[in-house]
Amino acid sequence: MLSAIGRTEDVRFSPDNRLLAVAGFGRKRCLILRIEVEPAPAGPEVTIHDYMELTSDCIGEVHGLDFIDDRTLAVANRDGRVGIFSLPSGEPAGRSLEISPRRQIKSGLFCKLRTPGSIAVRRESPSRTSLLVCNNYTHQVTRHVVDRRLGYRALRNQVLLKRGLDIPDGIALSHDGQWVAISSHGTRDVKVYSLSGPLGPDTEPAGILENANYPHGLRFTADDRHVLVADAGSPRLHVYDREGGWSGRRTPSRSLVVLDDETFLRGRNSDEEGGPKGLDIDRSNNVVALTCEEQTLAFYSLASIVGQNVRRLEPELTRA
Repeated sequence: MLSAIGRTEDVRFSPDNRLLAVAGFGRKRCLILRIEVEPAPAGPEVTIHDYMELTSDCIGEVHGLDFIDDRTLAVANRDGRVGIFSLPSGEPAGRSLEISPRRQIKSGLFCKLRTPGSIAVRRESPSRTSLLVCNNYTHQVTRHVVDRRLGYRALRNQVLLKRGLDIPDGIALSHDGQWVAISSHGTRDVKVYSLSGPLGPDTEPAGILENANYPHGLRFTADDRHVLVADAGSPRLHVYDREGGWSGRRTPSRSLVVLDDETFLRGRNSDEEGGPKGLDIDRSNNVVALTCEEQTLAFYSLASIVGQNVRRLEPELTRA
């Protein structure tokens, strides 16, 4: 199934660390893997136990995805809308299922949702969630507040950020709730905005992460000391250090090759392609997952990526 999924984009671990969702852009489907992360003397071990493949009229060129909770997935389709899905009950059991969304979010009078790409979920209250959506080709990030008690109906839609963005291609929220980082493909950098004050289309980025060819997926580590950035235009993954805050300009503290030359060149259809795209860190803060079309899924120890000890979190796993 991994070899057949085709071009991939974003990847995301579920909050309980039991599932991994992969965006199957090329074949218009989502791949859901049941996984287990365990500590081991030589580093964390990842086992994939099972999978299911999901298709829908509301799953097209799926670019971004994120979990609202352990069983609810938000999916952003570059050729369509944002869909909110409940995952099928029961074990994955290698099933291929067609499902219907619980809710679709589309463009409104005051908020143009166009070519939605990467997406990030932000909890606002026990029932309300903000979906932060990168609108790739209108060069802005929109915010959509949905309420679970109302079937995830959108209560508010607004343009959240725009200044400095040129094809926003990835998005990540810091764990302390103070920062949002957005890959800007056209300007070939990552813009970091402070969440401590009001946001709007004219809000200036507080910081800029430089020297990535074409940044795509990105994530803050659990302690917010590092930002990891997948570089779609090179075979590398870049690591940026906080150094007291995320304001100002900075270059990578480390850049690591994560694709061999043969794999990278096989996907090198342009200067913007060939490298890693989707990136996530598991909820135990031990494992980094990377995806791209030529290497569908790979796992790395986070400690080996950042080059030092990291704060590990106990996995929220229940053994079957």
